[in-house]
This record gives sequence, structure tokens and C-alpha cells, in this order.
Amino acid sequence: MRDLNDRRFPKVVLVEFEKIAREVSTYASTSIEGNPLPLTEVKKVLKSKPEHVRDSEQEILNYNQALQDLDRVLRLGKTKIALPLVLDIHKKVIKGLLPSFETGRLRQKPVVINDPQTGHTVYLPPDAEEVPELIQELVSFVQDKEGIVDPLILAGIFHKQMVIIHPFMDGNGRTTRLATKVLLAKMGLNTFKLFSFENYYNQNVSKYFQTVGECGDYNELKHTIDFTCWLEYFTSGLIDELLRVQKLLPDVGNTPETKLENHHLKILEYIKRNGFITDRQYVLFTDRAKATRTLDFQKLIVLGFIERRGKGKATHYVFKEGE
Repeated sequence: MRDLNDRRFPKVVLVEFEKIAREVSTYASTSIEGNPLPLTEVKKVLKSKPEHVRDSEQEILNYNQALQDLDRVLRLGKTKIALPLVLDIHKKVIKGLLPSFETGRLRQKPVVINDPQTGHTVYLPPDAEEVPELIQELVSFVQDKEGIVDPLILAGIFHKQMVIIHPFMDGNGRTTRLATKVLLAKMGLNTFKLFSFENYYNQNVSKYFQTVGECGDYNELKHTIDFTCWLEYFTSGLIDELLRVQKLLPDVGNTPETKLENHHLKILEYIKRNGFITDRQYVLFTDRAKATRTLDFQKLIVLGFIERRGKGKATHYVFKEGE
């Protein structure tokens, strides 16, 4: 994963892959919590940013903005896992969805976790009075073990313990996944740029909830909770996402066959600005022959950057969608 983060791509390529990763992360993380919008609709919401939004659309806009804000702060090197960060993340993801006195604040009331299919109560989190101390203990543990415990294991422990504590009235899952991404990035495993580990969990939501959550009363379970099954699942998810992304990303510049020339980058820049390109549009800013232009498009298709749509005169090329 470190090696993939260190790979160098043309800026237009990197920007597009980062945008796709944010779209997939936003869709997957909100879908896990029951948001009904499909990926195609999520992309439309992020592109148009409607003025009057439903709650489902607000969730999408909030998560995507939080991803961008956190990535920006990480690049400045000013982020550390602490309670203020967790509260700020919650404030971002729940903006406009909870009363202000519950936004960016630890819960003051008891909550219960119900099975989404049966509606039956399956878990009783810690009492609200215990939450501040439990969160601070978790943050202190992460700070003490950073650089000592393997980053994947430490991030996995943090993730599950946050779910167990359930510190907020709503937005716990989204806040936890974003905070986990920050923790991973601080330890050298940046999933903001090209990865979406949320996508892996969304492939099998039932398994995610079964492994990250617990059944019963926290007060009766707290001394016997086993993290093993979850940590195996958590690390497998990150590795699976790494392999998925590797298949999508070409080895740009490693060989003459994969190196992108200036005319290739111009095609990608045009698609970035306009959403698609046709041969008739390409010929307006290049003097390359038709057969050569066809080869230019074909190379970008083979490398996995673009895909062909339509037939005959309707043929055009767009960025290849992430799977």
C-alpha cells in the first residue's frame, strides 16, 4: 500500500482517481448506514450540489466534504487523533441532520442498537456517563501505541472500540470510518487519495456489522470482547481494496508501452473539463493523423484510463468508472 501511495502519476490522472475514490467512499459509507441513493445518484448530487436537499442527499454532501477537509488538513501535517478531531468529524458528517446540541458532542442520553432487519434490540452501549472517559482512554491508547503496534492492527482496534462505545446519538459509523482513515494516513497508509476501504465493507454489510459490533449488554461484555475476528476482517478489507485499485491503475511510465505522451495528457485534460471527447473534438487541437488518433485512444483504453461509449458517429470516450 505504501508503494502504491508513492507512485507518481500525471496530475490530471491523479485528480480523477482521487475524485473517483471520494465518490465511492461517500457512496459506500453512507450506504452502509442505510442511505438509499445508488452510486450514479451520489455522483449527480456531488456534481450539482442541489440547493434544497433531502436528508439522504445531505448525508452525501457532508461525507464528501469531510473527506476533502480531512485530506487537506492531513497534507498540512496538523492532524492528530484526539477527542477534538473526533468531535469535529462528527460535526461535519452530521451537519444539518441533528439538533445543534447533539452535533459534534458526545451523547448525553442512553441509546440502543437494533437489528435493521428485525427491529429487535441487539446491543446496549455503555451508559452516557461513561462515554467521555472511555473515549479519552481509547485516544490515549492509540497515541501511546502509535509506532509500536502495527498500523493496521492499531487502526482496527480503534475502529471496533469506537463502535462499541457508540459515543454519539447518530453518525457513529461514518465518524468512526473517517477517523480510522485519518489514523491510517498518519501512520503512512493514506486511503484518502486512491482507496475506499468503505467499499469493501459495503459489499457485505451484514458481515461488517456482525464482526465490528457486539450483541448484548456492554456492562456484561466489556471484559470478554474478542477483537480477533474483526481484526482479520479489517485487515483483509484493506488488502482487498489495495488489490482492486492496483488492477485499475496502470503502471504509467514504466515502459514505452505505458508512458503517457503530451497528446495523451491533452485527451485526459479535455475529458476532465468536458466529461467526454470525440475524435472530431480531438482533431481540433492536434495534427495527428486519423489512424494515429485511433491508436492514442486505444492506448488510454488499454491502460484503463478511459472507455469507449456509443457507435459510429456517436462514438465518444469518457473516464473509466471505478469498479
